Amino acid sequence: MDIKRYALSADQLRWQCDPSWFDFDCTRDLVPLQEFIGQDRAIRAIEFGLSMSHEGYNIYVAGLTGTGKTSAVQKHIRKLLKEREVNQQLKPPKDWCYLYCFTDPDRPQILSLPQGRGKVLREHISNLLQRLKEELAKAFSSEEYKSQKEKTLEEGQSQQQKLFEQISEEAQRQGFVFQMTPVGPALIPLQNGKPLPQEDYMTLEEAVRKEIESKRGELLKKLQDTFEEARDIERKTAQKVQESDKAVADFTVSRLFEDLVKEYTDSEQTQKYLSDLKSYTLNNLDMFKEKEEREQTVMGIPASQLMRGRDPFLPFSVNVFVDNSETSGPPVIAEPNPNYANLFGKTERRFLFGGYLSDHTMLKPGAFQLANGGYLLLSAMDVLSNPGVWPALKRTIKTKEARIEDPFEQYGLVMFQGLRPQPMPIDVKVLLIGDAWLYQYLAMYDEDFWEIFKVKADFDYEIDRSKENMMHYACFISGCCEKSGMRHFDKTAVAEVVEYASRLVADQEKLTSRFALIREVVQEAEYWAGKEGAELVSARHVEKAVEERFFRHNLPDERIREMIGRGFIMVDVTDAVVGQVNGLSIYSLGDVAFGKPSRITCKTFLGRGGVINIERESQLSGKIHDKGVLILGGYMGWKYAQDAPLSLSASLCFEQSYEGVEGDSASSTELYALLSSLSGVPLKQNIAVTGSVNQKGEIQPVGGVNQKIEGFYQICRAKGLTGDQGALIPALNVKNLMLKQEVADAVRQGKFNIYAVSTVDEGIEVLTGLPAGEKKRGGTYPRGSINYLVDERLKEMAKKLREFAGPSREDKNANKKSKGKSL
Repeated sequence: MDIKRYALSADQLRWQCDPSWFDFDCTRDLVPLQEFIGQDRAIRAIEFGLSMSHEGYNIYVAGLTGTGKTSAVQKHIRKLLKEREVNQQLKPPKDWCYLYCFTDPDRPQILSLPQGRGKVLREHISNLLQRLKEELAKAFSSEEYKSQKEKTLEEGQSQQQKLFEQISEEAQRQGFVFQMTPVGPALIPLQNGKPLPQEDYMTLEEAVRKEIESKRGELLKKLQDTFEEARDIERKTAQKVQESDKAVADFTVSRLFEDLVKEYTDSEQTQKYLSDLKSYTLNNLDMFKEKEEREQTVMGIPASQLMRGRDPFLPFSVNVFVDNSETSGPPVIAEPNPNYANLFGKTERRFLFGGYLSDHTMLKPGAFQLANGGYLLLSAMDVLSNPGVWPALKRTIKTKEARIEDPFEQYGLVMFQGLRPQPMPIDVKVLLIGDAWLYQYLAMYDEDFWEIFKVKADFDYEIDRSKENMMHYACFISGCCEKSGMRHFDKTAVAEVVEYASRLVADQEKLTSRFALIREVVQEAEYWAGKEGAELVSARHVEKAVEERFFRHNLPDERIREMIGRGFIMVDVTDAVVGQVNGLSIYSLGDVAFGKPSRITCKTFLGRGGVINIERESQLSGKIHDKGVLILGGYMGWKYAQDAPLSLSASLCFEQSYEGVEGDSASSTELYALLSSLSGVPLKQNIAVTGSVNQKGEIQPVGGVNQKIEGFYQICRAKGLTGDQGALIPALNVKNLMLKQEVADAVRQGKFNIYAVSTVDEGIEVLTGLPAGEKKRGGTYPRGSINYLVDERLKEMAKKLREFAGPSREDKNANKKSKGKSL
């Protein structure tokens, strides 16, 4: 049986980029790449989403890491803003300030001002306070004011003194003396003009004491009325002093506020704040008066005021919450750590006298507030991994309000004194950057997702291998060199990079669009060129960079090959064995992927258990692998059980497999082992196999074909290449071959072989050297073929199983009928 017709030539094993296709000597001759390659769908989606001003047209940017998602978004935002600037459609961002709320100090008010006016308002209010302190201090320290105040106070004290003299005279007439004690006023009885001691008072007759107490009660009522009159006089005196203070301060305060109000005639909210601030000033003039004794201060604030919990000058503080005075055009904010505080703002607190204080000046903005009127770029994974951020993000987008809340309060934790600032109205275009699977997850399980992210910009991880795109690659390399000040690449180096780009996607007709990976190889190749002292980077430097990159990560691969070489992991690369075949699997460790051959064995025996997957029974296989094994039963029934039931028990096993097995790429391999066990024909151990199979016996393509072939090649090379060793792959995977040059050279020299098949029959011919055999019109197979041997073995097993089980129920019934007739 000639199996060479299934063998691939060395030219089919990899696509090679001819440097002569490039019409330049080195990348210095090229213009650096300005556009993104092969991402038309994503770019059109971004442009559409950025231009849509309706609600919900935020953008989810999907794609693998390194495809240029963030760079593309930022570039097209800049492009859009530049176009709007040319067309004079740009709206300057506003400044936002938090002001003291006079009706509810725990609910600071938000104020929007034209760009750059926030700092101006803060400066105006600061200057206003300074002038109020200076001019009111002068007014209240003048001799005229002091004289008038002293006169008012003396009048009140005189009236109070007169009242107390009158009640004292009345008490003496009634036989009492009026005295002020530490515990309050007291009326003491007199005897012979002198206060009566308590001991003498108790010796008086009861009738006399009752008469004294009766008089004392009447006097106490009059005394109480006198005290009420005195307090009323005190209130009136204080009111006169306050009215006098207002009269003195009104002219100064009104003049200073009037000048400032004229500056903000275009802002009704600012005028209201200034009006409330003026009323607050006139009602709290004491804070502008000089104290006779200097009061102790803490952090510049009088201790008495701190003990009451607030700074009396706090209403004069303007918190410029968002300052866009230096911003050119709408803000573009990329938040690298979108936790709750960084995204929605926070309230700072200061510890004082055993407690925490906060006010409107301690409110700090988050990314949402800073991006108001512009664009906000966020990582989807970071947003979802931070507690409480995703629900708050959705709420903010839907309500168009950014609220400063404490996340701990939402979890029911005890919080210190907190503010409830007025929410800030926002208009932000949110661009969420993440993976495609995360988009699908959110779209399936979050009912609000479609409403707030109506645009999907999907970045592809591969592009067509056209000459235009290869030139774009060269221009991209030129841009990397120019930007980083590196050595430029000659055309051979560019060709090698393009080949590497094709290998990354395992497709001879595609190139990777994950340019971050290409940039890394470019940088590392330039490093090796520098080590060599070369003027330009050439193909050997790129090869060196790729080899060294793999060497840094492939320690597990080397350890496995070593264990196979020493016999700890049993893998044969010579001879032929019945029911045993080398399957090719791939190990992916995140930073590196490599192929490893695994011995797969099959044992068949009498029974009706079907195909038993030992990995499944031991819970070491995944669902896809289980499906692949179940397909084997469908194929066997379709192929060999059209005229009689399939009576078979078989066990399949990945030998020395102590971890999970997933994927169906070994299903054809398992089928070959099953056919070998049934037919008794040994399988070549020098050919390793990969490929999925369907119920019709067609070999389906699999992933990681390059790494699988290279893994088996390395084992064969270590044990000694014999010229008949090789790998069996699906024919549909030929276009995915981008093997290392070493493997292609070995095939060209006849030291190694790659076979490609489309059906199970073709694969079994390669592995056994015998014809598979096509079914004849009568339902039989050619004698000596694999299918003939399998079919005969199945019939034999079915016959033996019937003999072992004894006569069937139908046979027994037939025997009873025949006996009845004979009688």
